[in-house]
Order: sequence, then structure tokens, then C-alpha cells
Amino acid sequence: MAGHSKWANIRHRKAQVDAQRGKIFAKVIRAIITAAREGGGDPEKNPRLRLAIQWAREVNMPSENVKRAIQRGTGEIPGATYEEVNYEGYGPGGVAVLVEAMTDNRNRTTAEIRHIFSRYGGSLGEVGCVSWVFERKGVLTFEGTSEDKVMEIALDAGAEDVKVNDDGSIEVTTDPKDFISVREAFEKAGLKPTRAEVTMVPKSTTRLEGEDAVRMLKLMEALEDHDDVQHVYANFDIPDEIMEKIGEAA
Repeated sequence: MAGHSKWANIRHRKAQVDAQRGKIFAKVIRAIITAAREGGGDPEKNPRLRLAIQWAREVNMPSENVKRAIQRGTGEIPGATYEEVNYEGYGPGGVAVLVEAMTDNRNRTTAEIRHIFSRYGGSLGEVGCVSWVFERKGVLTFEGTSEDKVMEIALDAGAEDVKVNDDGSIEVTTDPKDFISVREAFEKAGLKPTRAEVTMVPKSTTRLEGEDAVRMLKLMEALEDHDDVQHVYANFDIPDEIMEKIGEAA
């Protein structure tokens, strides 16, 4: 499995632990507020809000919190207004890094993100410098089931691709607009994904080893731990033994 895919699985497990402490709630609330502000408060008519609400469910956020976040987004109740801002840059070894953030103070966030890149051997770049490396896709990962069963459901639901990773997990890729319907098809068939998200998938990867690999993973952790950062994407490929050490520590 490419390093970025394994990192996504490690991050997903870490997010579940963070959710138990309520650490991730602020990020989910920002996602809901922004989605409701941009597309309205009805998830049936707002796919982005629907995805944000699904994220809230995955981290066991109380329904009252979700309701208040939607109302803040639609302006029914007062609250902070967040601006979406993306950052692009390079990690150790020239790895492409894309950061999606939501902030109520762009200048502060930009300065802090720049500092994080610099601290771990990276550099913040100009808009457009690495975004071309990625494409947005829906990704669902399954474990403990057969490839044939997943393939059958995926094809019927209109998924783009199915592949088996080195660790035996099965990964289904979809067009972002089909992600919700494909996920619902699997759930209707009794298959619940261990990971399901609309994400940015790299078209190519950069292999890292040694100190560059360690610093890259520290950069990823520091960026993802920043309060204003929603998602971080990178195209690194790191040997399994290093990824496993990070997984054990996460």
C-alpha cells in the first residue's frame, strides 16, 4: 500500500481516539457551519452538508450540537463566520502537500501554517504549485469481506475502481458526486466501510526514507493537529516499517 493510503488509515484510527476526547468536534462544527452557509440547512438538498453531518455521526457528536451548527451556518443564531482557505507547499524531499483550513483570522492562520512547514523541513508555496498533483475522489475501505462481493456491489452502484491493498483491505474509488449513493448501496447490502470519505488522491507519489520520512510524518501530524486545519493531503510513499511505528504510536 502506498504510504499516503496507509497514513489515511492511521489518521482515521487516531481521529476515533480524538473524537472520544471531543478534540475533533470543533473541526466538524466548522465544516457543518460552512456547508450550511454556502448551500442551506437542508442536507437532502445540500450534499456537502450531508457529508459533514455524516462526519458528525462518525465521531458521535450529539444531535443538538449538529442542529446548532446548522443554525449558525444559516444565520438563525449568531456565531463566528469562518473563511475557507487552502495552502499548498512542499514537505521534506519535495513531497506535495495540500492543506484545507477554515479560519476567522486568515493572517494568523497563514503565519502559523508557514511556521509549521518551516519547522519540519518544508516550505509554503504559491497557490496552484501542487494542487495539480491531486484529484478529488470518494474512497471507501473495507476489511473482512471478499473482493468479489465488494466488486459486485461497487459495479452495480457505479463506482470507478476497486483494488486490494497490500494489507488485504479493499479500496473502492468513486466520483465525488456518486460517493453518497455508493456508500448507501454498500450499507444497504450490509457492508460497512472502515473508512469512507471524499478526499484528494495523488496522481503520483514521492518515496521517502530515513530522516525525511520521519520529518514528513511529523509535519503531517503538526498540520492536522492545528485547530484551523480541516484536512491535509500529501503524495508521500514511506516504507511500511516506518508507517507501522507511527501507527503504533498513534
